[in-house]
Amino acid sequence: MQKTTLVIMAAGIGSRFGEGIKQLTSVGPSGEIIVDYSIHDALEAGFNKIIFVIRKDIHKDFDEIIGHRIAKKCEIEYAFQELSDLPKGCKLPKDRVKPWGTGQAVLACKGLIHEPFAIINADDYYGKEAFVKVHDFLVAHADSQYEYCMPGFVLKNTLSEQGGVSRGICSVDTDNHLTKIVETHNIVKRDPLMAISEDSGAEIPLTSLASMNMWGVTPEYLDILTEGFPKFVKSLAKDDIKSEYLLPTIMGELVDGGKAKISVLPTHDKWFGITYAADKQKVIDEFQKLVDDGIYPSPLNN
Repeated sequence: MQKTTLVIMAAGIGSRFGEGIKQLTSVGPSGEIIVDYSIHDALEAGFNKIIFVIRKDIHKDFDEIIGHRIAKKCEIEYAFQELSDLPKGCKLPKDRVKPWGTGQAVLACKGLIHEPFAIINADDYYGKEAFVKVHDFLVAHADSQYEYCMPGFVLKNTLSEQGGVSRGICSVDTDNHLTKIVETHNIVKRDPLMAISEDSGAEIPLTSLASMNMWGVTPEYLDILTEGFPKFVKSLAKDDIKSEYLLPTIMGELVDGGKAKISVLPTHDKWFGITYAADKQKVIDEFQKLVDDGIYPSPLNN
């Protein structure tokens, strides 16, 4: 059986678990959190190893609340993303408090992964179809290099009713290969056919394909991140304490430079997430409906 790993980026979880930490908000009928459903779907799709990317200061609590349960189902590992974990010759800016971004989060897994792997956020619900498509792609391309994939979510299925969201808007060629990804901010639905970025004023058809930061890659991708991260850090202005090393930007640069081929796998699953506090009840209702429709058992039994 082909080994495939799921990397779950969870370093954004606060040092104290409790009310107000959106990644640990109960949304399922039996107290499940969003990542419980992602893990359930990933294991069902065929993934057989989980790596949690967290911070060292939350390791003990995280393992007690989540990790030990998942370890009963499959192999798990922990990787640690730290603000001070910088390449040789790079110094941490004195006033920097913002994390270095999703690229650094995945880079923290170097040494733990030697097989094809997928990457997701801990606080997004992606749906069953996305995990199946990414897993099957990785198995089919296990011996390939620089052939990656991403689920392309229909934009209308990824918006919040409570306010603007950021999405990577994707362009593809006739073979469904990514040709361009544009990180677009503050997107809101304008009418039944169109969304608009309230930052730029750009109109975006609701049928557009959007990235939700779920990627399928092979192990050499970690070498790409290793090479790129010090260049990114050294390129920052001295007073820049906010810029992040982000996966969509990295993927876009690979495509622009002809260094990788990224297949966009259309999915019609609906994204759920708690971007705003007011999103919580909507997400709870959506998961209840999935349980009522027989898509998930309750309790989930992860």
